[in-house]
Amino acid sequence: MAIFRWGQHWDPLQDLEREVDRLLQGVSLSLHGVRFGRRFPLLNLLETGDGYLLTAEIPGVDPSQIEVTISGGYLSIRGVRPVPEEARSDSFRRQERFNGPWQRKIQLPERVDEDRMKAEYSAGVLRISLPRTVSTPPRQILVSGDNHE
Repeated sequence: MAIFRWGQHWDPLQDLEREVDRLLQGVSLSLHGVRFGRRFPLLNLLETGDGYLLTAEIPGVDPSQIEVTISGGYLSIRGVRPVPEEARSDSFRRQERFNGPWQRKIQLPERVDEDRMKAEYSAGVLRISLPRTVSTPPRQILVSGDNHE
């Protein structure tokens, strides 16, 4: 299993990627220090016919510990992934799964109907339905001012 991945494979860089993978396999550090750019949980935001569907992979998290909020065009998901009961800090020989508090905040592409939002958690995947708001036609605003003649 590769530890280090480029976003896109370029033939000239595959040898470098394999070499970095080989070197990192011998490092006895937690991957928290090696993978600064990776965010947890991994998200997908899909456009559906009437809105959006956001899915987040969060295995091992109790649904009662997940908080989903929306404010100012941003959706925020936060929670805590507990350390496994059988794990002590000195018992890990390899640790690739993140434990502890986490938060993801993403900007939504357009307004959503907050009253019709739904969130479901099953098999380690959080699914949030984000229906679009009903679009309202532009409304003209009357401008008042001083009437000096």
